[in-house]
Amino acid sequence: MAKGKYEYWLSDEGLTLLEGWARDGLTDEQISKNMGIAAGTLYDWKKKYPKISESLKKGKAVVDFEVESALLSKAKAGDVTAQIFWLKNRRPDKWRDKPENTSQGSEVIIIDNI
Repeated sequence: MAKGKYEYWLSDEGLTLLEGWARDGLTDEQISKNMGIAAGTLYDWKKKYPKISESLKKGKAVVDFEVESALLSKAKAGDVTAQIFWLKNRRPDKWRDKPENTSQGSEVIIIDNI
């Protein structure tokens, strides 16, 4: 690694690029390739330089929100697959595939939610 290579990525221009790539849906591996560094180096820099980590999180949050909104819209529109996915992830206590055995004895209560 060239000494000081990380400095560009801490500049406003570098952080904006990182945020944009994350917002575009690139993985950390793809982003590290765009940066010209190994994925492990990016993981190290995310730990060492909070600005890099926060920039990537900020970009990912935007696209995650957009996808979440689209999923919710599909679920509300009656898309059963979207509804199942939403409920299994938002309400796993009631909608998991394998209910937890919460009783102390050998009795297991299985509730069919579909």
